[in-house]
Amino acid sequence: MSEAAPAQPPSDDERRSRWRFIGDVLVLQLNLLLGNLHNLLLIPVTLGAAVLDLLFKAERPGARFYRVLNWGRKADEAIGLYNALDRDEESPQHDFTVDALVSRLEAVIVREYAKGGTAATIKEAVDHALDQVVAKTGKGTAKAQEAAQRLMEKMRRSDEKQEP
Repeated sequence: MSEAAPAQPPSDDERRSRWRFIGDVLVLQLNLLLGNLHNLLLIPVTLGAAVLDLLFKAERPGARFYRVLNWGRKADEAIGLYNALDRDEESPQHDFTVDALVSRLEAVIVREYAKGGTAATIKEAVDHALDQVVAKTGKGTAKAQEAAQRLMEKMRRSDEKQEP
C-alpha cells in the first residue's frame, strides 16, 4: 500500500487568487442588486419621459426619453456587471464603477491593517477614500443637477405656452 503525499499548503498566489475569486463573487452580487434597482427605477422614469415627450414639444421628438435612456446607459456602465472579466483593462472609464470603488476601499483597508492600524484608523482611512471619490464625482453631480434644472425650466415654459 502506498502512502499519499501530504498536501502542500497553498502558495501566496493561490491564496490571493482564491480571495480575488471570493471578492468577485461578492461584488457580482452587489452589482446584480444595483442593476435590479437601476432597472426598477428606469421603467417608470423612461415611461414618464416618453409621456412628457408626447404631451410637450421638445427640441426633437423623444428628446427627454433619449436623454433618460443615455443616463440609464451611463448608470449601467458604472455598475459594470461584467467588470471582473475585464480586469486586465485599466482605463479611466473604470474609475467610477462599483468594482473600482470596492477595490479602492479594499486596498485602503488592507494597507491600514498591514500598518497595524486600529479600527478607528481604518475607519478614518476608508472615510478619506470615500471623500476622494465623492470629490471626483462632484463635477458629474453638478452637471446632472444643471441638466435637471434646465429640463424643469423647459417644462415650465412649455406648460405656460399650453395654457390658454
